[in-house]
Amino acid sequence: MRIETKCVQSGYTPGNGEPRQIPIVQSTTFKYATSEAMGRLFDLEDSGYFYSRLQNPTCDAVAAKICDLEGGTAAMLTSSGQSANFYAVFNIAGNGDHVVSSASIYGGTYNLFAVTMKRMGVDFTFISPDCTDAELEAAFRPNTKAVFGETIANPALTVFDVERFANAAHAHGVPLIVDNTFATPINCRPFEWGADIVTHSTTKYMDGHGAAVGGAIVDAGRFDWLAHADKFPGLTTPDESYHGVTYAEKFGLGGAFITKCTVQLMRDFGSTPSPQSAFMLNLGLESLHVRMERHCENALKVAQYLEQHDKIAWVNYPGLESSPYHARAQKYMPKGTCGVVSFGVKGGREAASRFMQNLRIAAIETHVADARTCCLHPASTTHRQMNDAELVAAGVSGDLVRLSCGLESAEDLIEDIAQALEQI
Repeated sequence: MRIETKCVQSGYTPGNGEPRQIPIVQSTTFKYATSEAMGRLFDLEDSGYFYSRLQNPTCDAVAAKICDLEGGTAAMLTSSGQSANFYAVFNIAGNGDHVVSSASIYGGTYNLFAVTMKRMGVDFTFISPDCTDAELEAAFRPNTKAVFGETIANPALTVFDVERFANAAHAHGVPLIVDNTFATPINCRPFEWGADIVTHSTTKYMDGHGAAVGGAIVDAGRFDWLAHADKFPGLTTPDESYHGVTYAEKFGLGGAFITKCTVQLMRDFGSTPSPQSAFMLNLGLESLHVRMERHCENALKVAQYLEQHDKIAWVNYPGLESSPYHARAQKYMPKGTCGVVSFGVKGGREAASRFMQNLRIAAIETHVADARTCCLHPASTTHRQMNDAELVAAGVSGDLVRLSCGLESAEDLIEDIAQALEQI
């Protein structure tokens, strides 16, 4: 099936007389006839469900759809995109380990890595996505366990060179983890360029309606954990908390990463998605391919208008020919990038704030990638924990406004922007 059909059809196929829509299995627990039958589930000898903190049929059906969209072998849902990124990294990196990350990433992810996971003993080196080969090579250490980046960074909109970073990661025997939230698998499929693990904040375009917070992790099923067994003991040595199972041996390349992430991290941390949220996410996925085309179309028209306005200092949108990332975007995302435009209002923070207050259609929200247009001043909100140097490294200036173009008329959005700028 082509990806448009997968959006509608993948993940759940009803049998004769069964519900056409994915059933919401709103149950914490599942009944078994014998303790022995349930025991085989705890031993990972049989597949099935016994407690929704680990797995749930509704959530698994939606995860299977996202897996199919990305072209992976296994996937899982989490309660948020933040937990998806945490699980994806912590599944293979722990106390005493090191990770190389693009500096141009979402502020919440930066804080997760630089502050919270650092307290857990995981050290991160942040490098520019446009670093030189020498700088990239120098970032690796003997204890490096992964490389991380975002296909389109939030909110800097830098485009990550997936193939280049994948080659560097593999040369050092570690996987590349890519957050594909902004591009979605409609516009970019990182596995086709060498990525090994893909994450999503499904709260954004996948849901697309501001209805349910969620996340997802997908495994390409290609990274050979056993070939680098000394680097990844959690996958290549017995897990005594699960009766000595060795995940890479028992579940192979296609299932080891997600199985460990589910039965170990979800079991212990419990960032569990609700079946109701998964159901709403699936409704969003069914129209994802239609919505992404409109988001990108609106964003390009808005970016082109802003580029010509005398009260705008600069515009950053990968779809613009003037963008330094245009060529890279054409390579990885020839059908379009995303619906988010970043730009600077002349006059700095004060002017940017006044402009946003004057908007009538676009709402000021800590949200993005929604059917409704919204905007944010990241330096004062999502990235406020960063100092000036960190903001510069992340590509977030004080005058930056992030505008997420929704599904409204592009002409109405432009008229709204025009009247707001006139009042500055």
